[in-house]
Amino acid sequence: MTTEPPDIDTTEVEPTGATEAGYGGHVSQTLARVSRLHRLAGGRLLRPTGLCSGQEFLMMTLWDAGPVRQSELARALDLDPSTVTLMLRRLEQGGHVTRARDPRDRRVMLVRASERSYALRPKVAETWARLEEHILDGLDDGEREAFARILMKVEKNLAAEEADEAGEAEEAEERP
Repeated sequence: MTTEPPDIDTTEVEPTGATEAGYGGHVSQTLARVSRLHRLAGGRLLRPTGLCSGQEFLMMTLWDAGPVRQSELARALDLDPSTVTLMLRRLEQGGHVTRARDPRDRRVMLVRASERSYALRPKVAETWARLEEHILDGLDDGEREAFARILMKVEKNLAAEEADEAGEAEEAEERP
C-alpha cells in the first residue's frame, strides 16, 4: 500500500533558503549557515598554508603553550581525543608537529609544534586578520563592538548549557 503525499499548492510558498522559523528559529538557522560559511572562508584562506580548517586552532595552541600533553590539547580545544589524534597524525605527516614520550612520565605523549611550523605562524595570523576584516566589512566601529559583545553572550549561553549537560551526564554515571 502506498501513501500519496497531500496535494499542496506551492504557488504561494516563497523560497527563503532555509526552513521555516517554526522548525527551531531563524536566529539558530542563520547562525548555523554563518558558521558553515565562516569555516569555508577560513579553509579557503588557509589553503596556501597547507593547513586545513580547524588545524590552525591546534597549531595556535601549540605555538602559544609549547609542548603539551595530548589529553590537555584535546581539553583545551574542546574536542574528542580521537579527533585530536587524527588531526595530530595529519599534522605530523605534514611536518608541523612532533610527538614524543614525556621523559618524566613515559606513559604520557607530549605534542609540540615543529620548528618548521613556526614559519606558518605569521601566515595564520594574517589569514585570521583577513577573515576578520571580511566578516566585519561594512560595519562601523559601534556595530563591530556590539556584534562582538552579542557573540560573546551567545557563546556564554551555549557554553553554560554544555557545562550543565556535562554535569548532568556525570551525575547520571555516578548513580547506582
